[in-house]
Amino acid sequence: MTALPFPRRTPRTSGRADPTAARRTADAAAGLPGTAGAPAAPGRARAWWRAPQAGRANAVHAGAWWVWALGLATAASRTTNMLLLALVVAVAGYVVAARRTDAPWARSYGAFLRLGLAVLVIRLVFAVLLGSPIPGTHVVVTLPQVPLPHWAQGVRIGGRVTAEGLVFALRDGMKLATLLVCVGAANALANPARLLKSLPGALYEAGVAVVVAMTFAPHLVADVARLRAARRLRGREDRGVRALLQVGLPVLEGALERSVALAAAMDARGYGRTAAVPAGVRRATAALTLGGLLGVCAGTYALLSASGGRYGLPVLLIGLAAAMAGLRLGGRRSVRTRYRPDRWGARAWLVAGSGAAVAALMIAATGYDPAALDPPAFPLTAPTLPLWPAASLLLGLLPAFVAPAPAVGRAPAKEDVR
Repeated sequence: MTALPFPRRTPRTSGRADPTAARRTADAAAGLPGTAGAPAAPGRARAWWRAPQAGRANAVHAGAWWVWALGLATAASRTTNMLLLALVVAVAGYVVAARRTDAPWARSYGAFLRLGLAVLVIRLVFAVLLGSPIPGTHVVVTLPQVPLPHWAQGVRIGGRVTAEGLVFALRDGMKLATLLVCVGAANALANPARLLKSLPGALYEAGVAVVVAMTFAPHLVADVARLRAARRLRGREDRGVRALLQVGLPVLEGALERSVALAAAMDARGYGRTAAVPAGVRRATAALTLGGLLGVCAGTYALLSASGGRYGLPVLLIGLAAAMAGLRLGGRRSVRTRYRPDRWGARAWLVAGSGAAVAALMIAATGYDPAALDPPAFPLTAPTLPLWPAASLLLGLLPAFVAPAPAVGRAPAKEDVR
């Protein structure tokens, strides 16, 4: 009996693609590292001068962003040249656009821009209605003047509106608006939760109050945007006074719920508990901290004023040293620990150093070219852009190239939105 020759069986397939092979093919097509036909790992192929992708480990310290923004604000406070003020706003806006994330607090920059514009308009309205202390010869319009009693001498309502007075009001309003824009840039780039973690132990209680106050505006802006989007989806009007009144109550309710949750979280984490320290240490801490902060305020005011540039820097340095010594001693009262503290790396030094360099160069420019930084409002002249002060302001663009680039489309980490 002979065996019949059966054909060799071939392995049958189920008709479904192998998920592992499909995933490898997709990874190779997307150019992911570790697959065939893919380039090398991003960390190896990236040039040294390019900023890496932002992450939890390489994020710029929140304090560095505030130092950078305060440097720009200091430079803006030293000039009334509208072209230089516009350049400060442009520098801050470019850095925010390049390094802003999708976190809720990063959306507050637009609100600060609108607030600055409102301040500018209000200042111009006051100049039109109440007049200006700057004399002028170019009359724009003459308003009906309201007669006032004799005890209100020096105050007028209506009258002549001159071009010199409007230019003076525009410069003052633009200066204040630029300061608000710098604060908004710091609010949009610095993580408030990480800023709280980086404060010294002696300022923990005060830091919590300040950070909660700073995060009120971003959360308020996010709530208003969310409620307006919900009204649009329901086919309701989201603009106007009536819509604003209907949105206000849910925003207030959300703020109250957030405050109750925050109070419960603070109480659960032992907020306000301190360790026992000797009375002498407490007195020395209070004296050093208070004296150091007074020295910092006096030195900062001297640097911002035109007449105190000589003694401002020594007083500021002495005040900083005393304040840091006091904070060091006061940290003994804190019984809390820090989980994964942020590091002040090389990129943080570059970000903070660019803001400090802008402020230092602008302060130095007031010594050799004061007329360019503070042009006279009378007689009426067109503003000019001084070369070296403008070049010093461009140093503020450095964070847009050295800070880690935010990941596009990546949701913020859970620890970043708390």
